[in-house]
Amino acid sequence: MTKMQTTPATAADPTVAAGAAQFLTPVAIGLQALAVNGKQAHWNVRGANFIAIHELLDTIVAHAQDGADLAAERIVALGLPIDARLSTVAAKAPATQVPAGFTQWEDMIRGVIADMDAVLIDVKAAIDGLDEVDLASQDVAITIRESLDKDRWFLFAHLAE
Repeated sequence: MTKMQTTPATAADPTVAAGAAQFLTPVAIGLQALAVNGKQAHWNVRGANFIAIHELLDTIVAHAQDGADLAAERIVALGLPIDARLSTVAAKAPATQVPAGFTQWEDMIRGVIADMDAVLIDVKAAIDGLDEVDLASQDVAITIRESLDKDRWFLFAHLAE
C-alpha cells in the first residue's frame, strides 16, 4: 500500500501570506467602503453636471468593487481568509466624506475624492511595504493604484478650472 500524498492548500510561505494580508486587507476594506459611499453619492448628486457625474460614479463604484475583489482574492490565494463583512468595513474603513443626502455636484465630488485619497494612503503603503514581502501582491496594489488614480483624475477634471 502506498502512502497518500497530501497537497497543501497553498504553496505560499506563511510569512509572505501574513505580510501580504497586512497590507492588502486595509486596501480591500477601504475599497469596499468607497464602493458603498460612491453609490450613495451616485444616488444623491444634484446640479447642472448631474448625468455625467451620476454615470461616472457608477464606473468608480465598479472599479472599487473590482479592486476590493482583486486584493481580497490575492489574500485568499495565499491561504488566509479576509473579513470584509459590512460590520467590519464600517468599523475599520476611514470615515467617509460623502454627504448623506442630496448634495450639489461640486461638494459631492470633493467628498468622493477625499474618500479616494484615504484609500490611496493604504494603497501607497501597500506598494511600499510589499516591495520586500511579495512582488505579485505588490503588482495587485499597483494595479489598484492605477485605477484609483485614473478615476480620481476623471472626477477632479470636473472641478478644475
